[in-house]
Amino acid sequence: MAITNQDLRKAGLKVTLPRIKILELLENAIPHHLSAEDIYKKLLEQGEDVGLATVYRVLTQFEMAGIVQRHNFDTTHSLFEIKQETSHDHLVCQRTNQIIEFRNEDVEQKIHEIAEQHDFVLTGHSLILFGYCRNKS
Repeated sequence: MAITNQDLRKAGLKVTLPRIKILELLENAIPHHLSAEDIYKKLLEQGEDVGLATVYRVLTQFEMAGIVQRHNFDTTHSLFEIKQETSHDHLVCQRTNQIIEFRNEDVEQKIHEIAEQHDFVLTGHSLILFGYCRNKS
């Protein structure tokens, strides 16, 4: 789902070139998770005159507006992705830093059952599984 200029305005954000460029990078990112530094480097490669502080500020604004989701898969830096309508979980390889997204209905159902057992109103969840993938590189 592409974020539109109208979506930015609805979130109370002005439509600016840095915001548009950062959104485009996040929407087209492969892998889907980028750090502020990754975004900054890509903007420089594209010849954009945007500072790292601006990238951090825009990402924080996007996070507060519910446009992006911040992940802290390790202790060194945050990664960002466009917020998706359906929840998904992550496998993180501790050797290669590869991040694999997955969705499993059994896991989703169990999470909701646990919340219900504890009389807990669930508004979201984050499940991150750490381990080692078979990829040696």
